[in-house]
Amino acid sequence: MSSSIYGSCLCEIVKFHITGEFDKFFACHCSRCRKDTGSAFAANLFSTTAELTWTAGKDQVKTFRVPDSRHEKSFCMTCGSALPTVQMNGRLLIVPAGSLDSPIGIHPTAHICYASRAEWTDALEALERLDGLPISSAKTSPPTRGAT
Repeated sequence: MSSSIYGSCLCEIVKFHITGEFDKFFACHCSRCRKDTGSAFAANLFSTTAELTWTAGKDQVKTFRVPDSRHEKSFCMTCGSALPTVQMNGRLLIVPAGSLDSPIGIHPTAHICYASRAEWTDALEALERLDGLPISSAKTSPPTRGAT
């Protein structure tokens, strides 16, 4: 991993900078992470030594903690994007991989809480892989070249 990483939310009001190394990169399938992300799993990076600095929009960052649990998420109050959170009294930085704007040079090392995965998760590997949006009807225009 590069020692200097940048990230932001979808609306780009919130921006951040991380210095240091990530210890782990996991795909978590627990029910809380699935609810938190609205997806099959959460792709999160973990560090006990990296430093997080909010460079813009810190006042737009909201943190929610599930009562009676350690599950916590930070998000942009404007667009709802998941953002880094500092947990365990500042000892652990958890960074949603999708919030990063910089390459990180590390890949997920494990699926965790895999027994809790959604029943349809295993079918994802067999799906067709498309570089753009599918065309569902004659009325749908093809995506603009380079659009994501």
